[in-house]
Amino acid sequence: MDIQRLYSLIRKGIDDYNLIQNGDKIAIGVSGGKDSIALLEGLAGLKRFYPKKFELVAISVSLGFEGMDFSPIRELCDKLNVPYYVVDTDIAEIIFEARKESNPCSLCAKMRKGALNEKAKELGCNKVAYGHHKDDVIETLFMSMIYEGRIHSFAPETYLDRMDLTVIRPMLYLTEADVIGFKNKYELPVVKNKCPADGNTKREYIKNLISDINKETPGVKNRIFTAMVTQNISGWGGNDNE
Repeated sequence: MDIQRLYSLIRKGIDDYNLIQNGDKIAIGVSGGKDSIALLEGLAGLKRFYPKKFELVAISVSLGFEGMDFSPIRELCDKLNVPYYVVDTDIAEIIFEARKESNPCSLCAKMRKGALNEKAKELGCNKVAYGHHKDDVIETLFMSMIYEGRIHSFAPETYLDRMDLTVIRPMLYLTEADVIGFKNKYELPVVKNKCPADGNTKREYIKNLISDINKETPGVKNRIFTAMVTQNISGWGGNDNE
């Protein structure tokens, strides 16, 4: 996928769900993975010509694992003229040493988001952008049904009233394959995740399950996503919500 296609799909998500307004200051949560770096590239590029004017900052939350090097992201942010901040935490020590969590992902995600949101507020941001894509939407729907017994997935936009922040997800029309293609074509500076639970999670199981279903019945993922958009699930509905 080339960069113009990236801009086009991100802009469609922004326009369909009114994710950006004039004067917004948006913090991009940059984990170092391909998704968040693609979002950084996309929003930094759109900022140059999008009709609504907005500011960007990029924030990485360091979990405290040894060997994490965010310098490639800093270099990319310098190139894109996006201010970059790293928040140092001891999340890894709390989860894996102090608490010895057997299922660490949920608590880790909660703590990471808390650290990201606090830094975003400190920097005067009113919105935080996550790099969730179409496959993430579908996987979250399956996880909610299988593990929680409810039909739910995150919405394109979520208001966090306790923080007075709005979370936006501009990449909802991109597939993971799109992002991988973009990463490979432009050699994005992906930072390797040092978490010992990486690749061994419930989400990874669900990802593989959906992949197997889609191989047996091609087009399933697109039909599931269409159902999300059209069946009046909370937060979805595109321009109908305007």
